[in-house]
Amino acid sequence: MLESLCTLITALTCVSAVTVLTQKPTVVSLSRGESVTMDCNLGTVTDDSARWYKQVPGGVPQYVLSWRSSWSSVTYGSGFSSPRFTSTHQSTTDYRLMINNLEEGDSAVYYCETWDDSAKERYHSDSDCDKNLLTQYFCFLVSDTSAHVQSH
Repeated sequence: MLESLCTLITALTCVSAVTVLTQKPTVVSLSRGESVTMDCNLGTVTDDSARWYKQVPGGVPQYVLSWRSSWSSVTYGSGFSSPRFTSTHQSTTDYRLMINNLEEGDSAVYYCETWDDSAKERYHSDSDCDKNLLTQYFCFLVSDTSAHVQSH
């Protein structure tokens, strides 16, 4: 089911200009106990933070962490902490999520997300659209032997 979830197409709604976020790697094999690094490029977005979410098939996205470059700090979601989950940024547009000592429970779709103020437009005559979040995702499976990571 996770493999099917990986093939979903993410639809961006309520944006006047789409800014593309890119994540790496595309495909990698993983085993329990290994580490994985996920890179997210925010493109032309000027927001100084990136947020990461984890979603298992049939579940709702869980907030993993956010990295705010202006504060050089990480804020963790419930159940996620250092040193297993860490984040850094290489520039104002390049952010990284690292998961150490992988467990089978880490198998999921991971989303990189940011806010794009330039994409805000009028949705209805009386209200602004709040859906100007940009996301990009990739997923991986962890097993006793190995697994694959697929980026979308």
